Amino acid sequence: MGKGGGCVPSKKKNIVLDGASNRGTDTNAPVAIEDQVTSETPATENFTVANLKIFIVFYSMYGHVEKLAKRMKKGVDGVKGVEAELYRVPETLSAEVLEQMKAPPKDQEIPEIAAAELAKADGVLFGFPTRYGCMAAQMKTFFDSTGQLWKEQKLAGKPAGFFVSTGTQGGGQETTAWTAITQLAHHGMLFVPIGYTFGAGMFKMDSIRGGSPYGAGVYAGDGTREPTETELSLAEHQGKYMAAVVKRLAEA
Repeated sequence: MGKGGGCVPSKKKNIVLDGASNRGTDTNAPVAIEDQVTSETPATENFTVANLKIFIVFYSMYGHVEKLAKRMKKGVDGVKGVEAELYRVPETLSAEVLEQMKAPPKDQEIPEIAAAELAKADGVLFGFPTRYGCMAAQMKTFFDSTGQLWKEQKLAGKPAGFFVSTGTQGGGQETTAWTAITQLAHHGMLFVPIGYTFGAGMFKMDSIRGGSPYGAGVYAGDGTREPTETELSLAEHQGKYMAAVVKRLAEA
């Protein structure tokens, strides 16, 4: 998992240190365990490098954002040394209300995330549907629960991006992501838009396509429209692009 501190992400190494030479240099360092290190064991050779972690954290009522998230994971996992983990934010509506809204059941294989867990990520991609041009209340409630992380600036320096779902072409493909940037700013996170790195796919005019330079997107219509292959491909591209950025920062 990624470091919990607020700096840019880095490779994680489990290094066996000589307790005598490192004692007292860092009050936050683990307690030395010199009796587990023998003179025959070269301390500098015993280490492993774990994969960098990108958390894909989303809220999805009818499954459109979830479909983007799953395809985005494919893009992240395709970059060597980086892997994605899917999480959903807690639901705020009651089961009775969700039933009346005809919302399908949640995928139980995707766990809910607690705010404190964000500190373990090397980068985060947040996905949510729009509500009048802003993020859905469920995602905003989750952000509102990150006060302790904000107080300690545990997320400062971590790259983050957005992907969204809207009902119509004028429903907020850009403003939903744009208005969410304030959440990142207060945490000191680094907003990573995709720009026009998707290439020709960003300029196609022969079909309706969600997404913008801010991030991937999908049009849900009345809830029955499914993401197109172009929209899913853009989500996969964003995952791959974010993984490359996180990896580059880790190697800097």
